[in-house]
Amino acid sequence: MERPSRQRQQERESEQQSDEILSCPECGSDEVITDADQGELVCDDCGLVLDERQIDRGPEWRAFNHSERQSKSRVGAPITETMHDRGLTTTIDWKDKDAYGRSLSSEKRSQMHRLRKWQERIRTKDAGERNLQFALSEIDRMASALGVPRSVREVASVIYRRALNEDLIRGRSIEGVATAALYAACRQEGIPRSLDEVAEVSRVPQKEIGRTYRYISQELGLELRPVDPKQFVPRFASSLGLSEEVQAKATEIIDVSAEQGLLSGKSPTGFAAAAIYAASLLCNEKKTQREVADVAQVTEVTIRNRYQEQIEAMGFR
Repeated sequence: MERPSRQRQQERESEQQSDEILSCPECGSDEVITDADQGELVCDDCGLVLDERQIDRGPEWRAFNHSERQSKSRVGAPITETMHDRGLTTTIDWKDKDAYGRSLSSEKRSQMHRLRKWQERIRTKDAGERNLQFALSEIDRMASALGVPRSVREVASVIYRRALNEDLIRGRSIEGVATAALYAACRQEGIPRSLDEVAEVSRVPQKEIGRTYRYISQELGLELRPVDPKQFVPRFASSLGLSEEVQAKATEIIDVSAEQGLLSGKSPTGFAAAAIYAASLLCNEKKTQREVADVAQVTEVTIRNRYQEQIEAMGFR
């Protein structure tokens, strides 16, 4: 008679455990429910927790028919727009070793070298894919330099792909369209990054970025609202080491000034910098105009002009 394998023993033990906890030991009720959010087995009558920290071995998605189940089922890493082949590729390691860490023979090494070379050639089979690969790598590089989250990179990649499909890149540089797509993604996701900051990490002039951004946003129908200066307040205040009281006062100054129509036609970074400077004076945490200007990347003249307007709007003389 053959001995059962370890897997069969574990299955039998799990079945025995599931049979044992079908009834509540406290009140004897058979109404035992599973709380999937908390990972617990709970008695529906008396509320006793019978088992906790259960592992959910099912998928993270829900499907209601066979077609949805087939479309959502997957193996490996999820599909991403930040790679030109959406992550559906094969990577051959450069180490000439097998699964056990042993060195390969010379014949196997030459074979792996040929496979690796043809794999790189097949990944980008035409000029369009090579351009897309270069553009997405530029977006990833600039996003890392700006410190924006992963969601912004995904949105920027989608915008660039849309521009490529609409043939909006013809006659324009790949770097310019990629930078414009990243700037549009930052505004769409509510991540405060000024055009000057984006131009610093880019390889194209700021004027070209702005021109390309206006063109693709108009052609693709991107509904982007004007930048709110309040989005810059937490980042600028944190860089200056100011308290939350200063941040709240700067936000109040911006709200009062905007109600009086002073925000129209003004740079949001300069407006936020002036509000922070005014709030630091009012809260006795004084910072010089030079310190605030360096953090916000604006001139001291801009801060002085906006500061005078905001002080008058607040009723201070």
